[in-house]
Amino acid sequence: MMRIIVMGVSGSGKSTVGAALAEKLGLPFLEGDSLHPQSNIEKMSAGIPLIDDDRWPWLDQIGARLAQAPDGIVISCSALKKTYRDRLREAAGSPLHFVFLDGSLAVLREHMGHRTGHFMPLAMLDSQLATLEPPTGEPLVLRQDIAEPIDRIVEASMAWLRGGEG
Repeated sequence: MMRIIVMGVSGSGKSTVGAALAEKLGLPFLEGDSLHPQSNIEKMSAGIPLIDDDRWPWLDQIGARLAQAPDGIVISCSALKKTYRDRLREAAGSPLHFVFLDGSLAVLREHMGHRTGHFMPLAMLDSQLATLEPPTGEPLVLRQDIAEPIDRIVEASMAWLRGGEG
């Protein structure tokens, strides 16, 4: 069973990479943002950064989905802080893999500029970057550079998840 969080700030490509990984692995994919309570969506839509108290119920929903996935699951989730990732690891109840989508501000802004119909405004990117605690040195984490093509990110992630080089 494989439980995977595709993490990173807004605009890093979590949904795209997560859906492609899930398809290749034959696992369900869950867009983590779909579990945000309406109050969080309203705050973010208004350009108001979330605080930890806003995120705990959302992270607990994601954790419950991880724990309830008998055959594994791929979930997109920003997982910006180590305390958030540790909470998800505890909730998963088994090893939890993180694919960390990381990249330059220029690439992130370009990605966000091409999105349509998402509630996260471009202005919120700075607050996410300020909150981000990169998962350097944490277990079962693969960093992927978002400047690479999506198919290359997915293939390298697949090799890593299968125990090969990545």
